[in-house]
Amino acid sequence: MQEIVSVTTSKKEEMIDITSLVNAVISKSGVNKGLCLIYAMHSTAAVIINENADPNICLDIQDAMDKLIPQGAWRHDALDGNAAAHIKAAILGPCKMMPIKDGQLLLGTWQSPMLVEFDGPRKARQVAVHIQGE
Repeated sequence: MQEIVSVTTSKKEEMIDITSLVNAVISKSGVNKGLCLIYAMHSTAAVIINENADPNICLDIQDAMDKLIPQGAWRHDALDGNAAAHIKAAILGPCKMMPIKDGQLLLGTWQSPMLVEFDGPRKARQVAVHIQGE
């Protein structure tokens, strides 16, 4: 089964926990155990798996990325000013594969899949969720 879910972002850069959206797709699929592929359908957004308990880790990741990839220092900025967003998203990557157990994502205690926005805010970031299993 495959479904595209829409995520609204409210800031230029932010991390949004998408666990409940993905688990809803898994539930619809009826798959009890298998694999879930989560794919951001944008070149300025990424998907990561990270801590969900302390929101400061999200800010720390954004700060680290900003230090590594500064705004306004790239050739693509002459076109539309978002080269840093493209570079950050390319480094983190557009997708993650995760196991499904008992009809939901198999996650560690503090883990969640997150959509990482680097060029927001956006009304409809599309995330493809592909479920395979039994």
